[in-house]
Amino acid sequence: MNVIRWQRPFLTPWQSFGRLSDLRTEIDRLFESPLAELAGSSGLLSGWTPALDVFEDNDNFVVTVELPGMKKEDIEVSLHEGAVSISGERKSETKHEGAEVYRAERYVGRFHRTVTLPSPVAPDKVKAHYKDGVLTVTLAKTEEAKPKQIDVSVG
Repeated sequence: MNVIRWQRPFLTPWQSFGRLSDLRTEIDRLFESPLAELAGSSGLLSGWTPALDVFEDNDNFVVTVELPGMKKEDIEVSLHEGAVSISGERKSETKHEGAEVYRAERYVGRFHRTVTLPSPVAPDKVKAHYKDGVLTVTLAKTEEAKPKQIDVSVG
């Protein structure tokens, strides 16, 4: 019986992904290096950033944000000068008095996300719905911002 040492399979990288990965690494390095000491000592850059999606149809912009474990009372949504802002605070639910924590990966604390919208929305028609840890904000476009169908006449 021959025993063959396991080797990680070799994958040929796609050139475009390699360049994007290099660019992201460089950008991360530029932002992290000078700010690492400040962020660690002051807490100025602490907090967390929830995942966010934005899409548009003919009538609305829809923003969905993952906010698992949060209460709706701890979430704030505002609209100001063509931008929607979502902020809040996730509070720690458990106390670890007299216990040693081996791993803590769940984010707690304040967050703030702002998305600038590409066209005007009707402030009185904004709806926010929170269910199963996902916040969905629907922003109705103004009539001027909606696409118009133009009939073409012949002759």
